[in-house]
Amino acid sequence: MFESLTKAPGDKILALMGEYAADQRSTKIDLGVGVYKDEKGVTPVMTSVRKAEERILSNEKTKTYLGIAGNKGYGSAVLDLVLADSVDRSRVRIAQAPGGTGSLWVLMQLINRARPGATVHVSDPTWANHNPIALNSGLKVATYPYFEPATRGVKFEQMLAALDKMGPGDVVLLHGCCHNPTGANLTNAQWDQVAASLVRTGALPFIDLAYLGFGDGIEPDAYGTRKILSSVPEALIAFSGSKNFGLYRERVGAAILMARDADEADVTNSQLLNIIRGAYSQPPDHGAEIIRTILEDASLRAEWESELESMRNRMISLRKKLSDAIRERSNSTDFDFVADHRGMFSLLGLSNDAVEHLKAANGVYMTGDSRINVAGIPEDRVGDLADAFLAAIARA
Repeated sequence: MFESLTKAPGDKILALMGEYAADQRSTKIDLGVGVYKDEKGVTPVMTSVRKAEERILSNEKTKTYLGIAGNKGYGSAVLDLVLADSVDRSRVRIAQAPGGTGSLWVLMQLINRARPGATVHVSDPTWANHNPIALNSGLKVATYPYFEPATRGVKFEQMLAALDKMGPGDVVLLHGCCHNPTGANLTNAQWDQVAASLVRTGALPFIDLAYLGFGDGIEPDAYGTRKILSSVPEALIAFSGSKNFGLYRERVGAAILMARDADEADVTNSQLLNIIRGAYSQPPDHGAEIIRTILEDASLRAEWESELESMRNRMISLRKKLSDAIRERSNSTDFDFVADHRGMFSLLGLSNDAVEHLKAANGVYMTGDSRINVAGIPEDRVGDLADAFLAAIARA
């Protein structure tokens, strides 16, 4: 049976985690793995989450199935969080899925049922898992211009020109906020233009919303998603609760679809649920019930929003400190973009040689494309990190 198989390529992030774990240096710094870390270098359990879990354990009476779409209270609360009153809910359906990744997979399977072999256009660059999920779902992948390495900003004119060439058979995958891996994001005015382009072309917007609240706040971060959905007849959203609720291992996400009308939404949702039934049958409930409990309770929600704000502000502060430290040492504004970016990541634009040198000489770990997890920066070693970056660049 298996003699024809060859070894699959290893996951680069997991390999990097292994290298970091094996490194015996006490001065090593992990900027690679995409999880939030506090000032102690720990990915914490939010206090609002812990309180919700305690309440769940006290009140839970059964472990019976919830159904293919998962926790309905969670679904309703997530729609309130993501969409507010921006669209007619009669056209919208939601199904709980295992993480943002599971949400992407389910929705790409749905696309392939609706339009077999359709092309999904992703930003250049995009999250490393977008392409494999699309290809494994039977879809084609193409890229549209996004990141300008020289300025570390968005190539918006080129991006818009590419979007304007698309048609009704195309799918445009957009990062709802906090672009991964670059950290460079669209302004509200640019989101308005993207929405207008999608109306003109009829291309289907597919929004990956993995970091809501990690950029500038829940409402500002939701602007692009709400603008798109209030403008177009059809759209898809893959939502993740991993980052903003710190529920990485609980794998809680949601696949959201908006159709032209309620009848079409029902038909499309029947296909979505059929896909889920033939894959994992039903999603796990614990993470979803945590999020439902928090979002439906005023005091827990206020506590969660306060914690999320603290996490967001800490990352913004670390960005500014690193940017300032590099400017002080180099008398150059070349890395001011780090302070301007938002979310967990920034793409530094270092050569692979420089990335490898930083790992070997300084124990600074990042992905090969020089994406750094800002939350992984040790606050008391920002100066050391700036020195290491500049030395690696000078060496190259």
